[in-house]
Amino acid sequence: MKNRKYIALLFLLSLKAWGQDIEKEQIYLADPTIFKDNGIYYLYGTKNDPRIEGEGFLVYTSTDLKHWQGPVGAKNGFALKKGDAFGTEGFWAPQIFKYHSKYYMAYTANEHIAIATGDSPLGPFTNNMKALKAPVKQIDPFVFFDDGKIYLYHVRLQDGNRIFVAEMTKDLQGIKPETLRECINAREGWENTKDAEWPVSEGPTVLKKDGLYYLFYSANDFRNPDYAVGYAVSKNPLGPWKKSKYNPVISTKNTGKAGTGHGDLIKDDKGSLYYVLHTHYSNREVHPRKTALIKFDFQDHRFKASKDSFQWIGL
Repeated sequence: MKNRKYIALLFLLSLKAWGQDIEKEQIYLADPTIFKDNGIYYLYGTKNDPRIEGEGFLVYTSTDLKHWQGPVGAKNGFALKKGDAFGTEGFWAPQIFKYHSKYYMAYTANEHIAIATGDSPLGPFTNNMKALKAPVKQIDPFVFFDDGKIYLYHVRLQDGNRIFVAEMTKDLQGIKPETLRECINAREGWENTKDAEWPVSEGPTVLKKDGLYYLFYSANDFRNPDYAVGYAVSKNPLGPWKKSKYNPVISTKNTGKAGTGHGDLIKDDKGSLYYVLHTHYSNREVHPRKTALIKFDFQDHRFKASKDSFQWIGL
């Protein structure tokens, strides 16, 4: 009997240790984005750890979207490090893209948008310590190239978090003010489940498919378990936008996870479309937010998340 109890105890302890190992392997990045270059996927995001949230952006790499290594940024794991570029705190929601043979990172710091450049997706990304000029605070940049023009989708903090778009100058140093348009704001029930005075729509990502533009966004405060993803459709990158009647397309209802949202789109080597996102740590705790992937299926001009494809991103 004593031997059985001893074996049972060892079994329970091993299970606990296994669970801790799994927890350690989880990557904790909010507002994640994945950039693909030369067969390698690069993962960036808002670091949840308050000790280094204000230090810049870490980067992880993978060759298959399943097995990840890192952080492997040029500066102690960071692709962008505070002191090399604009910002002293609140490094949020990066986006990486390639333009004229250089790598660019659009990001938020001090509740302003800045753009940094580098020679590698690993960084170091640097700039002239300046943010894009704007009369209001603005966050969550997404730079989109279409038919020879460049557009900046972003969130302006005015009467709520509202998503705007404007055409950018070719040097990416500013917008053309006359092109500024509001895309959407949070008005529908699922977008403001707590009836907050400051409604939130944020985290824009745009995809062009079959001649139409799809604007993916998140709504509700990120601390709300009902934080979720929807999309709107337009025939023009400047709008007007019509929200899908199937919204939200990613939520706690179809994932079983709280706080699902604020991510980006990425295609794998087979052309399948995925959305990288963050969730709450648990149903009781928001932080540190976990990073995950979910697959999108597209039929009859409708995007639908594949619940069975949900996967955590970890080392």
